Amino acid sequence: MSERSKASVRLTALIVACALFMQTLDSTVIATALPTMARAFGADPGRMNIALTAYLLSLAVFIPASGWMADRFGTRGVFRAAIVVFTLGSVLCGRADTLGFLVAARVLQGIGGAMMVPVGRLLVLRSVPKEELVAAMAWLSTPALLGPVIGPPLGGLIVTYTSWRWIFDINVPIGVLGVVLVSLFVPETHEPRPGRLDARGLLLSGVCLAGLMFGMQLAGRGLASPELVAALVAAGLAGGLGYAWHARRVAQPVLDFTLLRIPTFAVSVFAGTLFRIGIGALPFLLPLMLQLGFGKSPAQSGMITFASAAGAMVMKPATQFTLRRFGFRATLFWNGLIAAVLLGVCAAFRPVWPLAAVYLILLAGGFFRSLQFTAYNAIAYADIARPRLSAATSLYATMQQVSLGLGVAIGAAALEIGMAIGGHAQPTLDDYSAAFLLVAALSLLAAPLALMLPSAAGAEISGAPARR
Repeated sequence: MSERSKASVRLTALIVACALFMQTLDSTVIATALPTMARAFGADPGRMNIALTAYLLSLAVFIPASGWMADRFGTRGVFRAAIVVFTLGSVLCGRADTLGFLVAARVLQGIGGAMMVPVGRLLVLRSVPKEELVAAMAWLSTPALLGPVIGPPLGGLIVTYTSWRWIFDINVPIGVLGVVLVSLFVPETHEPRPGRLDARGLLLSGVCLAGLMFGMQLAGRGLASPELVAALVAAGLAGGLGYAWHARRVAQPVLDFTLLRIPTFAVSVFAGTLFRIGIGALPFLLPLMLQLGFGKSPAQSGMITFASAAGAMVMKPATQFTLRRFGFRATLFWNGLIAAVLLGVCAAFRPVWPLAAVYLILLAGGFFRSLQFTAYNAIAYADIARPRLSAATSLYATMQQVSLGLGVAIGAAALEIGMAIGGHAQPTLDDYSAAFLLVAALSLLAAPLALMLPSAAGAEISGAPARR
């Protein structure tokens, strides 16, 4: 592959990564601004969580349709339109003067985000040769690590020193630049047009994902009665059973679970889901522990949590070398063990620890988590035929969204249970420790699943010797 072609591949991956960073940043930056926004709207702060939930539900409902949209209207065109929709939603959020208006604008943002994430990944998959896939995925995994870490402290800084509306307005120049760069530098990929959209499947999957995710979010945060949570989860399970029955009777279901017959894709989905559940709780638990348990300010907390993002960036140049040297199977097993253990070490953090030790643990954790994310994202598509890439990205992105939502819900539920057992109104350091150990144990369960991979799995994309 020529140097010019490699540069084009990296440019495409970088453009898509910037758009995905905007999406992941926005999904977390709003959290610290909700109390201020509640005062501006004259609303109950407890009700402001609906702005977060509306966005997550919109993502969950519309992500399954992303692959069909890309095949029907063109990958580059849909990705560019998704950036426009997301940016327009950001503008409307910044102009909101009531909670209802904000929720409607967040739903619009979610529709854009639902198309932007999986279609952006699909755009890269269709643009890069397999030997460059690991390098491209290294760029694409960065936003998932940086956004949740940078979002909360950035939101605190914006709310403290400017207006909460800037939380959404900062997306506008990024979105405009993204549209320009996609138009100038990203090539269109043409695929055979699909049949009709599986509308019934989209409805059933939407009911399943919305019911389960909304129910888990409310249960984890203690925001609803047990009866309401049970009803939502029951509706989600019913939608899931209905979809499973429906998907076996249509030729092109909106979520194609027959892809799980491909070993590399199946291991990436199941092991990656367990790993992301644990890691998804980190951006929720760590800032709370630092601020409420250690007494740190939002700015101090942000500077500490940023260490994990720095570790992720340090790993990028080493990713391809590591996978080429050791292969996917060994890397996912041993690196997964190390990443889970480092997550568990966070349970031992105490205010008396030297800051240098905390920084070192978080830096190392970000380093190994970055490698694990990149490896999962790459091996998932190692054996996917080109005509099935759009279906694979839809299913994979849906499972990612579910696992990250589960991580926050499980972390929050662990704190609630700890407070209930201890009989105190606020989580103690022991409660945070128990929550960290629980999510670390879930991440640890992912590592042995890597051993189900063939020894030479992904050799074509990693460059590892076939004998491995």
